[in-house]
Formats: sequence, structure tokens, C-alpha cells
Amino acid sequence: MRFAPILLSSTLIASTLLAGRASANDDTEPTRIPDSAIAIAHDLRERALADDSGWKIVESLTTEIGPRLPGSEADARAVEWAKAKFAELGYDKVWTEPVTFPKWERRSESAQVLGAHAQPLVVTALGGSPGGTIEAEIVRFESLEALQAAPEGSLSGKIAFVDVHMERTRDGSGYGKASPVRGRGPSEAIRKGAIGYLMRSIGTSPNRVANTGITRFDEGLAPIPSAALSLPDADQLGRLLQRGPVRVRLALDCGWSGEYTSQNVIGEITGSERPEEMVVIASHLDSWDLGTGAIDDASGVGITMAAARLIGQLPERPKRTIRVIAFANEEQGLIGARQYTERHANEIANHVIAAESDFGSGRIYGISSGAPERAQGAIRQIAEVLAPLGIEHMPGKGGPGPDIIPLAQAGGAWAWLGQDGTQYFDLHHNADDTLDKVDPADIAHNVAAYAVFAYLAAQAEGDFGSGAATP
Repeated sequence: MRFAPILLSSTLIASTLLAGRASANDDTEPTRIPDSAIAIAHDLRERALADDSGWKIVESLTTEIGPRLPGSEADARAVEWAKAKFAELGYDKVWTEPVTFPKWERRSESAQVLGAHAQPLVVTALGGSPGGTIEAEIVRFESLEALQAAPEGSLSGKIAFVDVHMERTRDGSGYGKASPVRGRGPSEAIRKGAIGYLMRSIGTSPNRVANTGITRFDEGLAPIPSAALSLPDADQLGRLLQRGPVRVRLALDCGWSGEYTSQNVIGEITGSERPEEMVVIASHLDSWDLGTGAIDDASGVGITMAAARLIGQLPERPKRTIRVIAFANEEQGLIGARQYTERHANEIANHVIAAESDFGSGRIYGISSGAPERAQGAIRQIAEVLAPLGIEHMPGKGGPGPDIIPLAQAGGAWAWLGQDGTQYFDLHHNADDTLDKVDPADIAHNVAAYAVFAYLAAQAEGDFGSGAATP
């Protein structure tokens, strides 16, 4: 069994879900947030900026658990860590829900240029790749389209090398454009006869680190060893190819090994008036195994756990429940999020609005929501409280966070708190994703934004459009 990576455009998701929601219940009274809640939110924002609990949570997870590959021993320890951390932070209720998936393991990996210019290469196996050792000539393609256009059988006995440069962008759109090289490239290479697959990492780091990530193989195709090169090593191969044919040895020891059951870990600050209704703020607990998962996504875990903790410390509980979810196995295809949505399919309307922190620890610069027009006034009110943080109301921008996509597709309302991702892909899915890259002040900024958003959404009079998905 294989899971495809999520490569959907957030803009497309946003426009599609917004169009489906806008026609429903447009005659309902506009949603608004009381002035009393606005006043409390201003104070909450300032308290959050001075609070370091978000940073301490990130430090704890990355130091005590480290990398958290889905299905690993560290995955199980991370679940126990999250349960204990929710309890330590004073949450009213903490529980887990099982998430079952195929288990992929990485054991070792290496690559070398052979022949007159022999030298090692820095590579990492793509998640989902089989193991194997191959030696073959490489054939370079400057785009996925070029690989697709290659004649059938033209790569027989060779290794495909797709050399696509990812663009650095604030909103991460460069990643969406480059991701098909990882998600679809190996299958295309197999169709052309390749016995192995190499790609320039989907990332922007100038360092000699390779970026992993999940891939998939289409039904009916025999998987081949597939790996990503660091950007300097991809450049090196390009220069060597200018001198003549290049032969590479690729050795991967990895692969699928049975089934595993992890857990979504959930904590709640219980609402005082409508406890059955909830505002969801989420992250994912798992990570890839090369770094310690500090920006992806221990930062999100720290931001959301700390934000709800601060709301729980207010003199009065919010009207609605604040539910914080640390999802299992986001990295291999939103597995925890998908199973959560299936399990709670009859409660979508009670998920009043949801947002996820899963884009590192960069400061938030914009907020938007797919809520219907009647609720956009409330979103503007939230944006006004966030404005002193440098956060702009940006209607029509962004989309649901990755783990919120299944909930949104089922009819749940979503909000986007857009983080600055200019540097994010220097670290994403590679060995440099470690705690030293996380700025405590940036974490506090994010905590303040999420605390304000969650609190004001919980206090809103009216809804944000959650309900059954429209056909």
C-alpha cells in the first residue's frame, strides 16, 4: 500500500472550498465577536508575546524525543510525550485516537560517481523507496515534462536524473511547483525503462544536505531505488555530465515493513457554554528522520499547545472548546488527519473553524478564511486584533493547512495564518532541521497569533460555515 504526497495548490483548495461554502445559509445573521472578547484578546496577545512556553515545548520535543519517523520507536515515545505535556500544561481533557498505516524504514544510503572522476555524493532515499544497489549511467532531464517526453525504453538499464531548481518564495508556492518531481518522477522514470531515480532535492539550502519526502509508485509498476541529491551534488553531476557520460552507484537499504498503529494526540480546554462546539488548532507530531523535526513540525506543536494553554489560564473559560490536535503521520500522506476526519464524520458541524501551524516558525504575515461572507466580518475583527503583530487581513489568499484539508473537504470551516516561509525550505526534510534554527521570539509571535485567533473564534456569536460538504 502506498500513499501519495499532498501536492494540491493552497490557492486552488481555498477557491474551491470557498465556492462550495459561500452558497450555503447566506441568509443567516452575520457572525460577530463581542467587544468584551476583543478587549480580552488584546491582553491575551500581549501576555503571549512575553510568554516562553511555546519555545520550551519545542525544546522539550526535539531534545527528549528527537526525530519522529512514523512507525519508529521514537514515534511511540512522542505519543507518550504529547500526552504527558498536555497534562502538564493544564488541559482539561487529553486522549488519543489510533492511526494505522504501512511502516517505512530507512537503514542506510550512499552514492558514488564511478570511473575517472570517482567521488562520493550526498543523497537520501525518498520515503517509500525500495532498497537496492544499482550501478548505471545517468541521464539528466531539466524538467519532469522532459522526462515524460523521453521515448519509451530510452532509459533501459540507466538512472534517470531530474534536475529541477525550486524557487524560493515567502508563501511556499515554489514547493508546490517542484513537488511533482518527487511524487510522480519515479513512476515516469520506470515507464521509460529506468532502473533507478535521482533528483535534485526539493529545497533551497546551499548546504550539502539532501531533502527527503514521500514518493509513490503507480499501480502495476515495479518500484525502483529513488533518492534525492543535495543541491551542491546535483550541480556537481551537471558539471561532470558536461565532460562526458557519468556512471553512478546508488545503494539504499530501506523499505516497507508491515503495518503500524500510532496515535493522534488530542488535548482540550473545555468550553463554558457550548463545550460540544470546538475551535481546532493543529500541528503534526511526526517528522522525517534526518534532523530533529524542529521546524517541521515541533514548532507547530509548541505554538498550538502554548496558545491554548494561555487561553485556559484566563479567568473565565472560552464559550466554546479549544481542541488542540497533534496529528500522526502527516509526512506520508496526512494519514492521521484523514482517519480523524473519518472518525468524526458525524461531527463536522461542531468543528466551528480549524487552523494548522505546519510551516515552521517564521512570523505570521497574513490571515484569511474560507468562511462564507456572513462570517467574514468576524475574520476582519480577528485581523484587527492581530494587526499590531504585523499581520494583514488577506482575503482570498492561502488555504487550509495540510492536516486541515480532509476536514475542509468534509465541510469544515478553515482559517489560514500565513507564516513567512522564505527560509523554510533551507531546512525542510533535511538534516539541518534542528532546534538552533528556531527563534524563541518568532515562536512567541506565532503563539500570540494563534491564541488570539482561537479565543476570538471561540467567543464569536454565530458560526463560520462548518457543515456537510456541498456536492
